[in-house]
Amino acid sequence: MNCAPCQAIAARKRGSDSTNPTSPYFVEERVLEIVRAGGWLMLPIILCSIVAIAIIIERFWTLSASRITPKYVLAQVWTWLKNNQLDSSKLRELRLSSPLGQILAAGLLNSKYGRQAMIEAIEQAAAQVVHHLERYLNTLGTIAAITPLLGLLGTVVGMIQVFSEIMLQGTGNANALAGGISQALITTAAGLTVAIPTYMFHRFFTRKVDSLVLNLEQESIKLVDALHSDRKVELK
Repeated sequence: MNCAPCQAIAARKRGSDSTNPTSPYFVEERVLEIVRAGGWLMLPIILCSIVAIAIIIERFWTLSASRITPKYVLAQVWTWLKNNQLDSSKLRELRLSSPLGQILAAGLLNSKYGRQAMIEAIEQAAAQVVHHLERYLNTLGTIAAITPLLGLLGTVVGMIQVFSEIMLQGTGNANALAGGISQALITTAAGLTVAIPTYMFHRFFTRKVDSLVLNLEQESIKLVDALHSDRKVELK
């Protein structure tokens, strides 16, 4: 029901909430004030933060060890080989199952041509898999590098504004000077706030990829040794 008293009560409630530090209205208004005070350079910094969060979530999902190097894949392949069950349908199933399966399938397709041909096929398939694992990491590193520079640019713009106000009005207009200094500090803080965690996640994912690539290499070598070596290899 639309009534003037109800609207007045709601307006008073929003007004009281906006002064309460624990209220969502207060937090929202405070964030908007900070963004406005930072100037137009806050927009690319916010955009970089959104892209970084999206990449971090996607990489956490994609770089799961259970998705890249699932357990018992090599043992399953060896079971198919011993039972003479490895055919084109099994190879296709293996190739589509996981990145490890893609590498093993490439090696099995060329195993009849000898050890060296099998290794080369595995290396070619592994190069494609590694490229997929490293996807978006360069973008994440770029964001970590440019957001402090955007903050620094905001600092420079803010200080230019401060000195321009001093030239026009002298040092008596404290509000104008405070606005420029505020813009300088806010953009710098915002840039560092985005850059520091983004750089940490970039290093984390880079190390994660290195670990996954090492596991892929170890599993692939086990298959090569099992097919083209006299020594006993434990497949599990």
